[in-house]
This record gives sequence, C-alpha cells and structure tokens, in this order.
Amino acid sequence: MYKLSLFILALTMFTSCGQNENTTTGSSAEATTEERSSNPSDYDPKRGEGKYSTVELGASLNQTMATKGEDVAGVKCTSCHKMTDEKLVGPGWKGVTERRRPEWIMNFITNPDPMIDKDPEVQAQFEICLVRMPNQSLSDDEARNILEYMRKNDGVK
Repeated sequence: MYKLSLFILALTMFTSCGQNENTTTGSSAEATTEERSSNPSDYDPKRGEGKYSTVELGASLNQTMATKGEDVAGVKCTSCHKMTDEKLVGPGWKGVTERRRPEWIMNFITNPDPMIDKDPEVQAQFEICLVRMPNQSLSDDEARNILEYMRKNDGVK
C-alpha cells in the first residue's frame, strides 16, 4: 500500500508540473529583447537570463492582471508553490517581489533552465528542493499576470 501511495504521489507531481503546448506570445508586458551569451560569466544575477531586460510596473496593483495571474498560477504553479514562505515542492512565493527584480522574475518563469544552470542562488535553492522547475511554456501575458499576482500576494495595493 505504501508503494502504491508513493507511486500516485509521484505521478501527480509529474503530471501537475507538465508543460503546456500553448505557445501564444502576444504581449501587453513591457519587454525589451537582447541577445545574451551562454557564457556563465556573462550572467546578470539581477536580471537573470531571458528576453526581459525591462519590465514596467505600475505604482499600484493591476487587479485585473492579478486575477488572471491567480487563475494561471492555480493551473500551472500552485501544485508546487505555496503563497506563504513555506516550501512545498518548490519555494514559497511570499516576499519574492521584494527580493527579486521584475525582470528576474519574468525571465525565470519563462526561461528557467539557463537560470537554474547559472544563478548561484537558484542553484542553492535547487539543492534544497531537489526538483528543477519545469518550463511551463507561459505566454508573455501569462507570465506578466503571474508577476502581478505575486505583487498582490506581497501586499502591493
């Protein structure tokens, strides 16, 4: 019975963190693209690695985007992340927008693999969690909405 329960738990984790084939890239997110070298010494730990070099945030929360972000996170994120600082499979999200710049967050949630390979803090987190964050194939709009939901979770009004 124990082995069956463990198998079901593992199966649930793998299927809940699977990739989505949605490749819509329409965007209301403010982003500037630039080519980055694959050389780890060129890695910018404040920006991360990906197409976002600038993300413009409003001074106040965009409630519509936050609601959409909560919906997307409910499907693609919350099976592994809690909204508190408590670790589930991955780290909790509480305070992430206070610790990380918006560009870093957008780059990580849309382009996790190179950042896991290059970012020392992400590598340290990986040592704790032992599971690589899968690329969820988020559209630019989905990623930006999730960022706004993270801001809401961190108390931005």
